[in-house]
Amino acid sequence: MSAETSIPPPRIDQAELPDAVTSLLTDSPIGFALLGPDDMFGTINKRMAGLLGRTPAQCLGREPGTLLEEDGETGRAAAYRESLASVRESGQAVRDRHHTGEDQVWELTWFPVTDPASGDHHVALLAARNHDGVGREEQRLRALLEAGNQIVWTAGPGGEFREDCPKWRAITGQAPEAFMGHGWLDALHPDDRSRVERAWGDAVLDVTPFDAMFRLRTRSGGYDHFRARAHPIMDGPETAEWVGTLVDITTEREALELRQRLNQQLSEAAMRTARLQKATSDLAEALTADEVVHAMSDIGRSGVGAHHTSVVLLDRDHSGLRVMAAGQGHDLPRRTFPLHHPDVAAHAVARGHAVLVDCPADLRALLGEAPEVEELVGSTPERAWAALPMMVGGRAIGALRFAFTDPREIGEEERVFLEALAGQCALAIGRAMLYEREHGTAEELQRSLLPEELPEVEGVNLTAFYRSGSQHVQVGGDWYDAFPLPDGRVAGVLGDVMGKGIPAAAGMSRIRNALRALAFSMPEPADVLTGLDRMFEATEGMDQVTTLVYFVLDPVTGQLDLSNAGHLPPLLVGNAGPSLLETVPDTPLGISSERGHHKFFVQPGNTVALYSDGLVENRKRSADAGLDELVHVASEAPPEVVGDPQQMLEYLVESMLEGYEQDDDVTLLAVQLPVIDSAPER
Repeated sequence: MSAETSIPPPRIDQAELPDAVTSLLTDSPIGFALLGPDDMFGTINKRMAGLLGRTPAQCLGREPGTLLEEDGETGRAAAYRESLASVRESGQAVRDRHHTGEDQVWELTWFPVTDPASGDHHVALLAARNHDGVGREEQRLRALLEAGNQIVWTAGPGGEFREDCPKWRAITGQAPEAFMGHGWLDALHPDDRSRVERAWGDAVLDVTPFDAMFRLRTRSGGYDHFRARAHPIMDGPETAEWVGTLVDITTEREALELRQRLNQQLSEAAMRTARLQKATSDLAEALTADEVVHAMSDIGRSGVGAHHTSVVLLDRDHSGLRVMAAGQGHDLPRRTFPLHHPDVAAHAVARGHAVLVDCPADLRALLGEAPEVEELVGSTPERAWAALPMMVGGRAIGALRFAFTDPREIGEEERVFLEALAGQCALAIGRAMLYEREHGTAEELQRSLLPEELPEVEGVNLTAFYRSGSQHVQVGGDWYDAFPLPDGRVAGVLGDVMGKGIPAAAGMSRIRNALRALAFSMPEPADVLTGLDRMFEATEGMDQVTTLVYFVLDPVTGQLDLSNAGHLPPLLVGNAGPSLLETVPDTPLGISSERGHHKFFVQPGNTVALYSDGLVENRKRSADAGLDELVHVASEAPPEVVGDPQQMLEYLVESMLEGYEQDDDVTLLAVQLPVIDSAPER
C-alpha cells in the first residue's frame, strides 16, 4: 500500500523545522531521511548520515548511491538504487538491511510520501538498529555457522548478491563488484556453472530451498568442492531476501571418491577371482587342445571382453608359430607364421613378457611400418591387442592372444589377471598335449602336473620328493606346490585326490590352480580353504575325496599360518627333536565346516615337512602306527641329515618304506628356515 502523509515541505536547512521535529531528527536513535523527487537528500538526521559515514551537511543535496560509490561500496549503491526505484514504481514500502563495519544490522524501510500542497512525490527512509530479537538470533546463527566453518551469504529477492561477503572474497579472490548481482557464477567450474545457474534460477522463481554442490575456483587457481544451501526469507507473500550457507566439502568429497574407488577395486578384484575360478574349472575339464581353445575363447569373450581370442603355439623345432583360434567372427590373415613375424604373439613369445598395445598407432610403433601390420589392421576389426607368453617349465610354448575392436588401455591389475589366464591356459594346453600324444607314462604325466622346480625365496629353503607307486598306466592324485606371495611370505601346499586316472589328475589340477588364484587375493590359509570349499562344491563330485594341508610362512618372523583340510599333520624336525604339528582335524574339501586357522613359530634350523599317506600307511601298517613310527624315525636322524631338508626327505622315505612294499604314491614337501651365519667375515 502507498503511504501518504501530510508533512511540511522538506527544507534543506533543518533550522526552519519546528523544534520538536528538529530534536527528533537530531537526537533520535532512529535514522531518518527524506529524498525529493530528484532522489536527492532533502532532509537527513545525524543517525542516517552516520550510516553513510558522513555528516548531514555532507549528505544534503546528494544522491545516496553516489555517496556509497565514492566509498567504493558499489554493491550497496546498486541495492539502494534498486530499493528506491522499487518504491517509486510500486508505490509500496520496501524493506532492506544495512550491515555496518562494526557488524551491526540496521533495518531500512523505504516508503513513498506525497506533498499535499505541491503533489510532489518524495521517499522517506527510516533506519532502526536491530538490537535484539531477530538481530541477536542472526548473530548467534552466524557465530554458530562460522564455528562450523560455514560461510553465510545473503541475496536479494531476485537472487542477486547485494552485500559484500569477505569470506567469499578470501576464497575466490573476486572483488565485490565482480561477484555482486550474478557475478559469483563466474567463479564456478565451467562444467558446473550452467547446472548451478539453472538450479538457482528455479529456486528463486519457485521460492523453494536451494541445495547444490559444485567446484569453486580458489585464489590459487585450482578448484575445491563446495556445497551451497539457501532458504527464502518471506515478508508476507513476497520474498524479502535469501539467506544461505557455503561449506567446503573437498575433504569429504575426496574421502567419498576414495571409498568409491576402493569399493570398485574390491568389486573388480572379487569379480576377477570369480572369473579366474570359473576359468580354472573350465580349462580343467578340457582334455584336448581344441577344447582348451574353445574354453579360452569363451573366457576371453565373457571375462575379458575380447572380440577374438587365439592360442598361438610354437612348433616342434621352435622356428614357427601355429594359430589355434575358435570361430569369433574373423580369423587372422595367416594360420602359421615364423617366429620373427611382426605380430604381438610372436613378440611376446620371443621376448618372454606380456605385450599390451592400446591402438593401431602403438602397434606400428612397436612392430614398425611392416606390410603385415597394415594387412592385419586393414583385413580385421582388431584395434587393440594383448599377448601373454604361455610358460611351461620356464620355457615359452606359445602365447595367449586377445584382440579388441576398440582402442583399449589395459591397467596393471588387468595385466596380472591376463597373465594368470595365460598361466592356466599353458597348463591346460600342456595337459591336452600330453593327453593327445598318448605315449607318456603315468609318472611322466604326474610330474608334468607338479612343479618342475620350486621357487627360490630368500631366507627359505624349499625342497620336494615324489615317487610314483603306480604299477599301471594311470595318473595318481598326489600333488604339491609352493610359490612366493606378494607380501614377501611363501606359500606351500600338499594334497591328495583319492583315486587314480584322468579324473584324479583333473581334480588335482583344478584344485591346485584354484588354490593359486585364491592365494593371491586371500592372505590367510583358512580363507583360501573356504574358497576352495565353494569351488569344490560347484565343480567336483562328492565321491572324489580330497585332502590337503596349506601353509604360509613369514621368512622374517618364522610365523607359520596353517589350515588343514582332513590331511595328515605336518612334521616339525629340529635340534629340539621331532614332533607333529597337531591341530583339530578338519573335514576334507567340499564338506561344510568352519576352517581352522593355526599359528606356529618355526625357529632357524627347523624343517616343516608335509607328506602324503603313502609315506605312513600301507596294507601292513595303519595310519596311527605310521605316524608314531615317523616321529621315531625322525628322532634318529643324524645331525647332518637334520640340517639338510633334501637329505631329510630322502632319509624319511627310505626309512619309512624299508621292509614294506610301496603300493601308493609318496609325495613330500619341506620348508626350512636356515640358520644365518652371523660370524664376521675375515
